[in-house]
Amino acid sequence: MARLLPALLLAVPLSFASALAEAASEPRPPNLVLVLADDLGYGDVRSFNPAGRIDTPHLDRLAREGVRFTDAHTGSAVCTPTRYGLLTGRYAWRTRLASGVLWGESEPLVEPGRLTLASLLRARGYHTAAIGKWHLGLGWSALPGATPSTETQNQVEWIDYAKPVTGGPTAVGFDAFFGIPASLDMPPYVYLADDRVERLPTSRLPGVGSGDPGFYRPGIAAPGFRVESVLGELTARAAVHVRERAKERARPFFLYLALSAPHTPVAPTVEFAGRSGIGRYGDFVMQTDAAVGEVLAALDESGLARDTLVIVTSDNGPSPAGGIAEALGHGHDAAGGWRGHKGDLYEGGHRVPFVVRWPGVASAGTTSTRLVGTVDVLATVAEIVGRPLPSDAGGDSLGFADALRDPAGARPREAGLVMHSVTGAFAIREGQWKLLLAPGSGGWSDPEPGSPGEKNLPPTQLYDLEADPKESKNVVAAHPEIAARLEALLAGYRVSGRSARETKPKLKSP
Repeated sequence: MARLLPALLLAVPLSFASALAEAASEPRPPNLVLVLADDLGYGDVRSFNPAGRIDTPHLDRLAREGVRFTDAHTGSAVCTPTRYGLLTGRYAWRTRLASGVLWGESEPLVEPGRLTLASLLRARGYHTAAIGKWHLGLGWSALPGATPSTETQNQVEWIDYAKPVTGGPTAVGFDAFFGIPASLDMPPYVYLADDRVERLPTSRLPGVGSGDPGFYRPGIAAPGFRVESVLGELTARAAVHVRERAKERARPFFLYLALSAPHTPVAPTVEFAGRSGIGRYGDFVMQTDAAVGEVLAALDESGLARDTLVIVTSDNGPSPAGGIAEALGHGHDAAGGWRGHKGDLYEGGHRVPFVVRWPGVASAGTTSTRLVGTVDVLATVAEIVGRPLPSDAGGDSLGFADALRDPAGARPREAGLVMHSVTGAFAIREGQWKLLLAPGSGGWSDPEPGSPGEKNLPPTQLYDLEADPKESKNVVAAHPEIAARLEALLAGYRVSGRSARETKPKLKSP
């Protein structure tokens, strides 16, 4: 990782040096560790779901030491679009990705020149690193005579793995990257170090069939690549990275740790197998929690914890492919009582655990009911480090930094929050009201799009989440004026290209 910095200094000496000089003249902002779990449900974390059957001591520790946001949502009910929104502050449906997710061979989704969380912080003088699952597309080179197949499933034989990738993490603001191209159930099964494959794929993995929580697709792999080792490898790399950054305390750092779990393949190691008592899914959630614990331990042991802002959340709700039905049979609801799951417009698809710890600033052990989205992280961090967002960036991101100091007195979100399903259906939330522009789930739970159960339903759904948090009573016929207003609001957001008003920084680190 360290080899990248001299190259960056040679490539952009004036801009980078000026950024460091400017940063040196201002109060030192906090380090930032942003952990994004993969398919972790709202109900999987004990501090969000006291009735849950899975022990999550490390996530619960963060909740005790920080602010727990109970009305936090992803921009999409599946992973790629949420990751785009998290890093850019912009809904992914404004890109070419109108539904679904990318694949291991897909082209980059983040547009050249687009401001990201990483480029924002690097301009503020931060060292920026990403470790984990990327899943935002990469610019692969083709083998001589091969025809690229960049938007299909499991078409990776045409790639020349000896050549560097373009458009990946190091092209969008990260000084360093180590991780996997996409979800751990998608080939190619390789690690990338910065912009190169670490070991050329010369073997294949057989895959595990659908219906098994250990599911992953067959495909080309690097020698020795084992799906059950990936979570541990990413965690260890993150802990080492934190300890390395402790040697350069004068320079703040940003670590984006995108875990591969508890997404399929659900593959807990021997240490965690059987520990939850509710099946492999519960065991894997415990291992995911332990991964967060290792990063927290590295912060503690290196003396960086007090100077570090930690955010932990998930990219969408729990997945039916991961074994959540078995867990439910043991009394554990991965969605925490919310309707639906990953893929859906219903709350279980996009309402996620969201915890922020910032010692000395965030009110420890408090709960915020403010409506927030993962798309809001960019504007919030901009507020904290004193970097106003330019008018062409973060157009859907609204800061919630005031909710860290005063969770109860924070101002409401100043715009409606838009959610998107795996099939491309829309929902919008404002205050207690939620409008779904679909007759059913819009995703994978009943009633599915095109199913007999959906056939005679109204084309839209309106729910009062204060009176009906389980979304059991569609009140669109009783409140047509509210439905019309929300539908017009969403239409305006789609046409205008942004939903957030331009804001100025309101909070700096102490």
